[in-house]
Amino acid sequence: MSGPVRGPARIGRRTKDLTKRLVPGDVAVIDHEDIDRVAAEALVEKHPAAVLNAARSISGRYPNAGPRILTEAGILLVDDLGADVMTDLVEGERLVVHEDGAVAVDDRQVAHGTVMDAARVAVALEAAREGLSAQLELFAENTMQYMLRERDLLLDGIGTPDVRTDMHARSVLIVVRGYHYKEDLQTLRPFIRENRPVIIGVDGGADAVLEAGYHLDMIIGDMDSVTDRTLRGGAELVVHAYRDGRAPGLERLQELGLDESAVAFPASGTSEDIAMLLADEKGASVIVAVGTHGTLEEFLDKGRAGMSSTFLTRLRVGSKLVDAKGVSRLYRQRISTAQLVLLAVAGILALGVALWATPGGQALFQIVGARLDDLLSWFTALFAAYPESSGESALS
Repeated sequence: MSGPVRGPARIGRRTKDLTKRLVPGDVAVIDHEDIDRVAAEALVEKHPAAVLNAARSISGRYPNAGPRILTEAGILLVDDLGADVMTDLVEGERLVVHEDGAVAVDDRQVAHGTVMDAARVAVALEAAREGLSAQLELFAENTMQYMLRERDLLLDGIGTPDVRTDMHARSVLIVVRGYHYKEDLQTLRPFIRENRPVIIGVDGGADAVLEAGYHLDMIIGDMDSVTDRTLRGGAELVVHAYRDGRAPGLERLQELGLDESAVAFPASGTSEDIAMLLADEKGASVIVAVGTHGTLEEFLDKGRAGMSSTFLTRLRVGSKLVDAKGVSRLYRQRISTAQLVLLAVAGILALGVALWATPGGQALFQIVGARLDDLLSWFTALFAAYPESSGESALS
């Protein structure tokens, strides 16, 4: 970094909400321990001048990928500024972030943190790898607890709500605003066009579906990260509720007047889990997942115990579940007859243009044109003579 970084402060405790109002040049002020890959990629997409984190971007629990993504993108990351920075700073005021991690307003220092450059991030990630064994033990423990708590739902589908969307014997596409969801949706265009699957958006993934230009059949989640416009779009709404029946997402739907048509799905775990379980229970022939979590790194990267449910859900759904990246590798678009005809016509036109650009080609076109004129004259003379001969025969 050469010199201090300046920009207006944009403050948000929830990174995914803050990124919706960030513009290039802003200074993002967050409180996000262990910045995960999805949050970092969302920040990078907005091109902030700097990211100020009240918490530690790498706590040491596991090697989270977020800080490395930010530093590789050239974004200044200042770490561990303290919880007071969230209240001491004012939204929109102009900040100056110095090379030593000092944060100032009008030449008055208001906070000081640690600049997480590439070297510091590498050292912190190496140390965090030593904590993986403890995280794996905790993950296994949480997995067992979830299996005992949700065995009826996992084994027999008990508790799955009735929905009006027909998924029986159809392909179902589940979209989560997660890992590489934009790239996956792009590669799946031929598959979506030819198979017309049922499309389910999980929370913010519903907005991603509409942004990609597709029709949305269902929205599943706690409804906290979906825009009002998307909720009003006509898709069936399934609210993820707690096991005790509480459903905070219904409050927002009540404000929008959409609660009467919504369905509650009480279950532990994550919203992407219940989306997969619902599709499986309703008879989907194949479930294609976009942006969901499939590897150990991705499970741990969310930094919460509930991710163990995703592991068991994938075991429950079994062979029906296909990751979007697998579809793009295995699926090949079928070329239609119309496409082949268009390709042939385009090739002939290109050949004709190339020939016309040469003296020999122009001579060839002149010869072909003369032959066509002769053939046309012959046909004209043939049909012109026919009525005259018929008239003579009639007179005789």
